[in-house]
Amino acid sequence: QGILREGLEEVKQFFKANGSCRLPLSPSLLVKGIVPRDCSYFNSNAVPLKLSFQNVDPLGENIRVIFKCGDDLRQDMLTLQMIRIMNKIWVQEGLDMRMVIFRCFSTGRGRGMVEMIPNAETLRKIQVEHGVTGSFKDRPLADWLQKHNPEEDEYEKAVENFIYSCAGCCVATYVLGICDRHNDNIMLKTTGHMFHIDFGRFLGHAQMFGNIKRDRAPFVFTSDMAYVINGGDKPSSRFHDFVDLCCQAYNLIRKHTHLFLNLLGLMLSCGIPELSDLEDLKYVYDALRPQDTDADATTYFTRLIESSLGSVATKLNFFIHNLAQMKFTGSDTRPTLSFAPRTHTIKTSGRIRDVFLCRHERVFHPSKGYTYVVKVQRENPSEVAFVQRTFEEFQELHNKLRLLFPSSLLPSFPSRFVIGRSRGEAVAERRKEELNGYIWHLIHAAPEVAECDLIYTFFHPLPRDEKAAGTSPAPKPAGRWAGASPTSPPRLPRVPLVSLPRPSSSPDATWARPLGKVGGEVKLSISYKNNKLFIMVMHIRGLQPLQDGNDPDPYVKTYLLPDPQKTTKRKTKVARKTCNPTYNEMLVYDGVPRGDLQQRELRLSVLSEEGFWENILLGEVGICLRDLDLAQEKMGWFALGSRGHSTL
Repeated sequence: QGILREGLEEVKQFFKANGSCRLPLSPSLLVKGIVPRDCSYFNSNAVPLKLSFQNVDPLGENIRVIFKCGDDLRQDMLTLQMIRIMNKIWVQEGLDMRMVIFRCFSTGRGRGMVEMIPNAETLRKIQVEHGVTGSFKDRPLADWLQKHNPEEDEYEKAVENFIYSCAGCCVATYVLGICDRHNDNIMLKTTGHMFHIDFGRFLGHAQMFGNIKRDRAPFVFTSDMAYVINGGDKPSSRFHDFVDLCCQAYNLIRKHTHLFLNLLGLMLSCGIPELSDLEDLKYVYDALRPQDTDADATTYFTRLIESSLGSVATKLNFFIHNLAQMKFTGSDTRPTLSFAPRTHTIKTSGRIRDVFLCRHERVFHPSKGYTYVVKVQRENPSEVAFVQRTFEEFQELHNKLRLLFPSSLLPSFPSRFVIGRSRGEAVAERRKEELNGYIWHLIHAAPEVAECDLIYTFFHPLPRDEKAAGTSPAPKPAGRWAGASPTSPPRLPRVPLVSLPRPSSSPDATWARPLGKVGGEVKLSISYKNNKLFIMVMHIRGLQPLQDGNDPDPYVKTYLLPDPQKTTKRKTKVARKTCNPTYNEMLVYDGVPRGDLQQRELRLSVLSEEGFWENILLGEVGICLRDLDLAQEKMGWFALGSRGHSTL
């Protein structure tokens, strides 16, 4: 910090002598001075400087940039240029991936300037709000977005931005082989836009620990990102949209394989270490797979998404990075509450005179459980507020108070461990009494505890509290509190339970199965070419849970009827514990003359794999191929029922 201050004094002398200058980052940026109090540095290996310049325009805000020394920013410039070209291709095809592309300029050998994106935070800072193990939890990103987008329509828009930008990042980072992806190199804007920074390693040149690659997954796509997309911990139809976006964006870039190979080939002689021979270009060629059809590439990229989502190595890498950064955390860094968008103090909010936990209420969003309604009375008798907090939020307050104060100054916190169901009514009632005693002792503790910013922030009404209070004098669950997930898909109407005929000697008897609750839709792409019938099983949505309440393990089975010998049986893989599975698998029937198609029916069944027991039928559909014009590809959703035919 001392060295930084000395260097900033030299910059101030420069502006005294010269008045103003244009920033190399963009000639349109004219500055007249440096703002030392807003300048600092980052804790990465190159220790980049965070600089704030005074804008010549009196109405303009300060211009914030990053100055790096020790990294070859030509590589960052090249990577950003490739991503910018990808974005132009997508936009020209009518696909806006909401990409955030910032300026970067190399000003000399191993040095340069990078634009700072406002209102953005690294994934690490978001995750460690939930503790050092936050990278293993699913809720941090969703909670952070909800904190900065309290209104339902704002949150919906942020999630939409997240889905598009996350899909674009997955495709771009995979195609360019961008490595060294930890949670300090990925950022999220309050508007939901996700973007990557620091492209010091690309074209597959991963950092190594001995013989082990640090980047084990094809790209960074973790369960906390999927949680935002799904609106919870179970797959929803929005995940289908995300997969479709990824595959569509990937196929659009594949059409321009030669453009990217030629542009990168022009840079082979520039002296960038990681782009120096044809093997580096071959990485991009192999990633784009120009020899594949769009259908094959769709299947391939879907498997990459599944592989990335299932990778424990990515989360472990994030966790190790969290530990490594702990030693750099300054002593002046004050803990904050993950669910509060800003800090409040006794001066800004007014002194709290008393608090009382009135009651507990059942909630269903973002997860099932109980919330506790606290009445907050300030010194002004007319200032009474009701705030709703979960047990986990009380626990977060206590944990962060322990970082500031010795245990002797704090009241004991109720145990979170219970025998039996931890979310039951009896447990909630018991916790209500214990929490009431806890907050009373907290408010009447020593002044340095009772008047600290953490406590005043905790008891300050959040937008969700104000929304609930506005619905009735006694706050009751409303909007999100009522459990309606803003990102959950619309529920399909339940199909009544239908019994299939008992097995008999008729041909239809082969279709009899133990029947579960029937319902849902399947998305198919059907095409015919060179005496081959192609059935792409894409997604299923709205399957019903099993009789025991658990989610099924669904898979798809198809036949071309009539088929007395069952030689046309085709199957997909089994998806585990989901009512909204994604497959993107191609089932092919070879040697089917066009004339035979007029006489054939495609019978598709969705079943739940039951191990040693007989598989359970979740729905089926019969599609008469003569009703489809297979001169061109047919894609759409088909309703699943107990029997009968269906149309697009």
